Amino acid sequence: MDIADITAVILAGGRATRMGGTDKGLVTLNNRAMIEYVIETLRPQAGTLLINANRNLDIYRRYGCPVISDDLEGYHGPLAGIASAMRSAGTDLLLVTPCDSPFLPDDLARRLYDQMLENHADISVANNGKRIQPVFALINTGLRDSLQGYLDKGGRKIDLWYNQHTLVSVDFADKPETFLNINTPEDILEIESRLDTCKC
Repeated sequence: MDIADITAVILAGGRATRMGGTDKGLVTLNNRAMIEYVIETLRPQAGTLLINANRNLDIYRRYGCPVISDDLEGYHGPLAGIASAMRSAGTDLLLVTPCDSPFLPDDLARRLYDQMLENHADISVANNGKRIQPVFALINTGLRDSLQGYLDKGGRKIDLWYNQHTLVSVDFADKPETFLNINTPEDILEIESRLDTCKC
């Protein structure tokens, strides 16, 4: 795997309704914005790093990454951000992660890539041992026209689009903390306590 062949995108374009509309990527955990943990882990795993955001664009630009917004007006879910990233990526592969998961593994790209290659898949998506976690994925950017067509027809469900293509599910049950994220204010305290005890 050559990281120069991978563009990573951090999805920070959602409404975060369960967080009262707070921009989750900028929520502070132990005096650091949550997206900083994600950026730190992803930088060594991709040649280029993008941030997908639909508000607070100037703040996100301070992190030194190109910031791209959804081409569709309003909030249309993660596929809209993925589509925008595909159009901006100059690589064959797009690594997708959310902005609110500070425990990303440092071998996320490698494990997704290895299984994609072994299974001749177009999409490699992580699972937690029980079900897929669709916003942790490696996607062939050659699918951009397929995705745009799906969105143009009103499609929004990420798993339904995934299932239109050759998909491999990659087991990350050994790293369950990967999928911990913040959906409610109460989650902040739990994750901060974990950050205090981990080697992050």
